[in-house]
Amino acid sequence: MDLLSIFGLLLGLTAVVVGQYLEGGHLSMLVNGPALLIVVGGTLGATMVQSPLPVFTRALRMSSWVLRPPVLPLEAAMKELIHWCRVARRDGLLGLEGLVESVRNPYARKSLQLLIDGNEPTVIRETLQIDTAVREQRDLLAAKVFDSMGGYAPTLGILGAVIGLIHVMNNLSDPSMLGQGIGVAFVATVYGVGLANLVFLPIGVKLRALVRQETRLEEMIAIGITAIADGENPRVVESRLQGLLR
Repeated sequence: MDLLSIFGLLLGLTAVVVGQYLEGGHLSMLVNGPALLIVVGGTLGATMVQSPLPVFTRALRMSSWVLRPPVLPLEAAMKELIHWCRVARRDGLLGLEGLVESVRNPYARKSLQLLIDGNEPTVIRETLQIDTAVREQRDLLAAKVFDSMGGYAPTLGILGAVIGLIHVMNNLSDPSMLGQGIGVAFVATVYGVGLANLVFLPIGVKLRALVRQETRLEEMIAIGITAIADGENPRVVESRLQGLLR
């Protein structure tokens, strides 16, 4: 559980609510169903129109990373690669066969299998680079979905404000209807700007950082596996991989 993300979201919401209270307002003034429907529904609708289904569904699955980020143990991966390197120098590549089933990371398992199969270092490197590039592009496209939401939400907030003002103008003769229309007008803007800057845009930035961190892990695995295939000394491999931990 990412406590920093939870604390940050709560802090942002608390700042808005407390600021509203200090200005003499009440929490109920920020609660408006029609405004929320316009902003959230309109934002989701616009995002669905622009996004292919696989990208949109991938973005929804990745959103859980904000609270539960994937475990990317760079240091543990380096130690495992050094262990594989020592086993390969002592027992040969076939000595690594018994380790394949114990590897949980699919990318590392594929890398190890490519090594055991006796592929050339250039073939292993190119294969792994293709896998990393495809995965990174797919995940970055999914992360950009939240950037798009962050762009659409304020615009939909303005649209909600315009709709509220139209409602006000159509009911100038009925003072009892003015309050509701004005409420939708201004609260919709608050929802749009608030969701964009407190939720959607931060999620997009955080997901991109996690995607790049996963790429870093895969680069470490690819470098280590290629070095083993080249028959390099474990100490040299360790020294090279340590540069990726900084």
